[in-house]
Parts: sequence; C-alpha cells; structure tokens
Amino acid sequence: MILIGTMNLTRTRQSGQFYCPTCRCAQEYRLRSRRPFLTLYFIPVVPIGAAEWFVDCRGCRDKWDPTVLQMDQREHEQVQAEQFQREALRSAVLVVLADDQISGTEVKVLQQIAQQLLGRAIDREELGELCSIAQQNKIRAANYVMTVSRRWSEAQKSEALQAMFLAATAEGKMEGASLKVMTQMRDILDLTEQEYQAAIEAALQRELVE
Repeated sequence: MILIGTMNLTRTRQSGQFYCPTCRCAQEYRLRSRRPFLTLYFIPVVPIGAAEWFVDCRGCRDKWDPTVLQMDQREHEQVQAEQFQREALRSAVLVVLADDQISGTEVKVLQQIAQQLLGRAIDREELGELCSIAQQNKIRAANYVMTVSRRWSEAQKSEALQAMFLAATAEGKMEGASLKVMTQMRDILDLTEQEYQAAIEAALQRELVE
C-alpha cells in the first residue's frame, strides 16, 4: 500500500527587527515561506503550489504581508492615525443613527466633527454615503465600537467618546436610543467613571467650527 498525501513546509528565510503595528514598537521578526508538498510515506517529495510568504512577529505572533518590512514607524503611525479618525467619525455617525433617523442639525454637527477629526471638510454626499452603508448593513454603534476600540489608545478612546457625545447632543439634549448607547460606552471603552466624565467635560469645552 502506497501512502500519498500533502503537507505544508514552513521555512525561515530571513530574520531581523521591524516595526510591528500591533505591538507599536520594534520587535524581532522572521520572514517565512509556506509551501504545499506532495508526500510519499510522509516524506515531502514534490512541491504542488507556489510559496506563500509572510512576516511573523516574535512578540505578538501576528502575521503580516512582507510589505510591512518596507514601512517605517512614522508611516505605520500615520496609517493607524488615519484609520482611527475614520473609525471615530463612523462611531459618531452610528450614535446619531441609533434612532434610525437623522436631522439637518445632526448632519451639520457631524460635518463639523469630521472637520476636527479628519482635518478636512466632508460634504453631505460623502456623509450620506456613510449613513447609507451603516443603515443597509444594520450596524449598531455599541457593536461597532466594541470591535474597533480594542486597538485604540486611551487618548483615542477619549477623543472618540467626545465625538460621539457631541453627535448625541447635536440637538441640545440626549435622549432615547442615543442616550442608551452613550450610557453603554463607559463599559465598552473600559473607562473609569473619572475618565468617562473627563472626556465628557472635554467635549463640552470643544468648539465646533463650521
């Protein structure tokens, strides 16, 4: 009886240091290749596919595309900052949409929040697209923030909470679905009562510029 099968062989091709986006610091890495082989009596004899290359962080064990080695710390931090800005804006949009409707005043305030977060103006069309996607996918603010906030720093949590609070109080008072969502945010963001109140107070001091 001839035993034929397949197996993946993984080899380390290079090692060194790189900036890991997950660890947010320099870490040891291994550049590795994984390739499927046909085996005969459990011995790999013939490659049956192209090699897959990946970078393995020795710190967090996350795996990255090899292009991560071409980016320096500043580039990574810029990418992460831009990602956070988009996530914080979407969080604010979702808080407004908690009651499944949006007013002209709320649209105006969200545009002002976007100006502060992104450093650029967004028109009603771009904002409308964000709202439409959220409504079509039935994304809820609590679920979204619970997912994306895992990679936020403490300062980013505070900034995002401020944006959500300003959105929730766009019409002068917070009530109904928006109030319910905002009361959940302290636990979702894993903030102490003092940290939560400090963020709210900071939001009250912010001036939204048209």
